[in-house]
Amino acid sequence: MIQNIIVRKCQTLEEFHGCVDLQREIWGEKDLEVEPATIFVVAAHTGGQVLGAFDGNRLIGYTLALVGLRNGKPFLHSHMTGVHADYRDRGVGRRLKLLQREEALSRGIRLIQWTFDPLELRNAHFNLNRLGAICREYLPNLYGVTTSPLHRGLATDRLLVEWQLDSARTVAAIENLVKDPAEAPAIIEIPSDLEHWLGADSPEVGKVQARLREEFTKWFHKGYAAVALRTGPGNRAYLLTPWSDF
Repeated sequence: MIQNIIVRKCQTLEEFHGCVDLQREIWGEKDLEVEPATIFVVAAHTGGQVLGAFDGNRLIGYTLALVGLRNGKPFLHSHMTGVHADYRDRGVGRRLKLLQREEALSRGIRLIQWTFDPLELRNAHFNLNRLGAICREYLPNLYGVTTSPLHRGLATDRLLVEWQLDSARTVAAIENLVKDPAEAPAIIEIPSDLEHWLGADSPEVGKVQARLREEFTKWFHKGYAAVALRTGPGNRAYLLTPWSDF
């Protein structure tokens, strides 16, 4: 049961190795770019975070964040978050992110950043709609073209997420006070067949990626930020609004 799951800091070397084992289980042995236990140790000892979700003694989810500096102020870069397949869609990832926010604020850190693939709409919905984050920077081919089957041989384009932890927008989102958005001054439409194309490794995916790269770059250059994902069937789109709204 979800109420029996405990979310807390990982502190021991055994738990850090458990994060590595879970990482392999979630992303698969074919994905060779596995973060070693040493990275988890370094993060935990240098102002970053290693947070785990436990069902009894079993680690079933984790998040790893590294500390950074932006405009002279500390922030966290949330490098990876994973939840075991048996526990997805049960709120575990959200609980990990909320503890991440709470722990960061307790140390005076007000910003957490991370990246995600704009083709992954579940992540977009979670980041923008459920957490209240925004995106205003597009990072083309951030990690290069890799051998990982997760990347499908495509450029690793990413949106940079900015989660202002104590903003009114974030508070409203995490308290479930925000209705699903429908309109915005600018939109970037998503094809209704995208998931099918992704599952079939269709060449259409590359065309969608190229269009998203062009449109996001154009709107961000004009001073807009992506603030939500419209999720209606056959009517999905990223919604953007000027930066001055924040």
